[in-house]
Amino acid sequence: MTDQTIGHVNDHDDSHADHGPPKGLMRWVLTTNHKDIGSMYMWFSFAMFLLGGAMAMVIRAELFQPGLQLVQPEFFNQMTTMHGLIMVFGAVMPAFVGLANWMIPMMIGAPDMALPRMNNWSFWILPFAFALLVSTLFMEGGGPNFGWTFYAPLSTDYAPPSTTFFIFAVHMMGVSSIMGAINVIATILNLRAPGMTLMKMPLFVWTWLITAYLLIAVMPVLAGVVTMMLMDIHFGTAFFNAGGGGDPVLFQHVFWFFGHPEVYIMILPAFGVVSQIIPAFSRKPLFGYTSMVYAVASIAFLSFIVWAHHMFTVGIPLVGEVFFMYATMLIAVPTGVKVFNWVATMFRGALTFETPMLFAVAFVVLFTIGGFSGLMLSIAPADFQYHDTYFVVAHFHYVLVPGAIFAIFAGVYYWLPKWTGHMYDAGLSKVHFWMSFIGMNLTFFPMHFVGLAGMPRRIPDYALQFADFNMIASIGGFMFGVTQLLFLFIVIKCVKGGPKAEAKPWEGAHGLEWMVPSPAPYHTFTTPPDVK
Repeated sequence: MTDQTIGHVNDHDDSHADHGPPKGLMRWVLTTNHKDIGSMYMWFSFAMFLLGGAMAMVIRAELFQPGLQLVQPEFFNQMTTMHGLIMVFGAVMPAFVGLANWMIPMMIGAPDMALPRMNNWSFWILPFAFALLVSTLFMEGGGPNFGWTFYAPLSTDYAPPSTTFFIFAVHMMGVSSIMGAINVIATILNLRAPGMTLMKMPLFVWTWLITAYLLIAVMPVLAGVVTMMLMDIHFGTAFFNAGGGGDPVLFQHVFWFFGHPEVYIMILPAFGVVSQIIPAFSRKPLFGYTSMVYAVASIAFLSFIVWAHHMFTVGIPLVGEVFFMYATMLIAVPTGVKVFNWVATMFRGALTFETPMLFAVAFVVLFTIGGFSGLMLSIAPADFQYHDTYFVVAHFHYVLVPGAIFAIFAGVYYWLPKWTGHMYDAGLSKVHFWMSFIGMNLTFFPMHFVGLAGMPRRIPDYALQFADFNMIASIGGFMFGVTQLLFLFIVIKCVKGGPKAEAKPWEGAHGLEWMVPSPAPYHTFTTPPDVK
């Protein structure tokens, strides 16, 4: 089946056979085409990225100077909560599902996803889930105000009435994620082209296969913990109420048993994207393909036994602290293997720095910084000083912004010519990269310093000694945020018709005609005779 026909198999849905295929908007609403659904996921995630980013701008505007300027503390708390929830569940995860929908069938030679109608359904749950979540801001008592981790009893005994709707929205997101994950697993295991064994799959497919298993394992845990919250709020149970024989720390155990694998759900597909891009722009096969696969699997396994490193300050037994400290340090080993392999792939390669490669290299450097600060946080006695300060905020944003979001940008720029048939504006895309890179570092690097000096997170006011660094962080935040409007312009300009893309846009256009993908496996490239 040729590239032109892949993904159009299901355009003519037999349920419309009597009346012809649906037209216009209904074609998108009812589509079972993996490319259309992938595009819908990507546009939805970008809309959520802008919405969550606008909430971050409220946070940074309030923190621009000490004192209370713009918003009430209660609204500030709602913004921190909604920003986290929307960025995690609405921006990063749907973007990676969109990339999976677009690329997995094409990478494995499948005509479509294995369960195309369920694919459509799993997307359309999301806009309604997030409409419900955002609508809580306009309800009596306001929206969720207890942080994106919604710790009980704050989220059960002291929360606004809208918490019930928040719980329902979380359930809907979980249903969408589980269906998407089932679809990915069924597609990869059943629809690979003849001869494509598991160890010949592209790294992006491997990372998504493992991510899908993680989703199926932990989403029911999230559903369980929000259901227990619902019971505590409405039905007189006391799961998290010490007065009724419950335990507030139980909430943290159950939440983080979901929450820690969740952060790897957000980063593993990014590893896959970067593992496709770095070999392409290094003009070399990926160094250590097999070790990369095993490293991803190791990270996924270890992600289930490190959850209590979020809980060093709650009074768990010393032996528990020691176990979770060493387990957390251990997870740095397969991550280090991956970083080593990416650097080794670039070493003595014929590198060029088009925009996807710029984002991929920034990913490797900045994600490694985030990894090192994570290693600092894994040290249990030191964590008593770092816990709930801006050092933690700096750490996870160094993992998630250059990690997940830069990888999404890299993937979009890398595959956009394939998706649209047009090249994007190379000059503007590099402006987008450099402004994002500078803005991101201006925003989050100073947070290491104020965090180590003791500035607590999620508080709308702060001591005068933190003023300068906060001003720098807010300027960087606004720079990063405004820059994403440039990204929107670049993508729309490309979709509407930039210069025609070559069949192999990253070769002919740059005098690299020799870099021809070998027939199989997908992740290897022929080496030119004159490159030693």
